[in-house]
Amino acid sequence: MQSVGTKIKEIRLNKGFSQEELATQSQVSLRTIQRIENNENEARGKTLQLICETLEVPIEELLDYGKKEDQQFLMFFHLSVILGVFFVVGNIVLPLILWLTKKDKIIGLHSMGAKLLNFQIWWTILTYAVTIFTIILFFHSGFLGFGTMAIIVVLPLVMSIINVILSIIFAIANRRGKQITYPSIIPMIK
Repeated sequence: MQSVGTKIKEIRLNKGFSQEELATQSQVSLRTIQRIENNENEARGKTLQLICETLEVPIEELLDYGKKEDQQFLMFFHLSVILGVFFVVGNIVLPLILWLTKKDKIIGLHSMGAKLLNFQIWWTILTYAVTIFTIILFFHSGFLGFGTMAIIVVLPLVMSIINVILSIIFAIANRRGKQITYPSIIPMIK
């Protein structure tokens, strides 16, 4: 398990902050930031709060009290999206239940789970919007027939297959230890 100082440094670098920028924006001295990142001092109380607010990271993510690493669960979490092929909004319901029950117990699940759920919500909205738009377009044009019905059925199926493929790719990447970032338009869950 990484130290708090190492995690702060990693997050700072991922967000593109220099130590000086972090010190200025968090109102913590540069020397304190350096000592924390070099694990010479431990960030506590107000200092930790100011750094976390600046980096936009929950304190719990840095401290990992009672959390454990569980790569197998994270892989299963990604694959839980596949339920959406069999049940309407199953790609949201099962991951949401898993996330709500385990987000405080498994390292990395809180932020990654929120990103997955945001992606699935927007993917589902897009799938239904495209399907409804297609139905309206075909009914409005008066062009109804077997081909039209096939398109209306096949379109959501193709989008579901793409979603399943993406979830498998993300699950494999997660299993290999790669950082996963789901695209998100507007985050609904944080």
